Amino acid sequence: MNAGKDNRTRLFEILVPTVRNDGRPIRTRFHKVWDEKVKAITRGLTVMPVARGQWVSPEDEEFTERMIPVRIMATDDEMDKIVNMSAKYYEQLAIMFYVISEEVQIRAFDN
Repeated sequence: MNAGKDNRTRLFEILVPTVRNDGRPIRTRFHKVWDEKVKAITRGLTVMPVARGQWVSPEDEEFTERMIPVRIMATDDEMDKIVNMSAKYYEQLAIMFYVISEEVQIRAFDN
């Protein structure tokens, strides 16, 4: 991430692929294993509806792909672990992730 890591908790979003590099779809059960890996690091995640992404590679090859936006409350260190694990798990050359909010709060209430 950045050189001066900040270990406060922020809200991130990461884009998870729906198709393997060879064109085969990634099955729900495969994603569920990834979900469990993320929960082991941060204790939670929010999976958003599928979105369609388009981009051009440095070699001017155009890609269109359905992606799954996933929101995660994490520190920079935790997000580094998630991004590195995701790149290996999904066999990706690049992973897009970004900060959605610099401040995250969870308020618990007694029933």
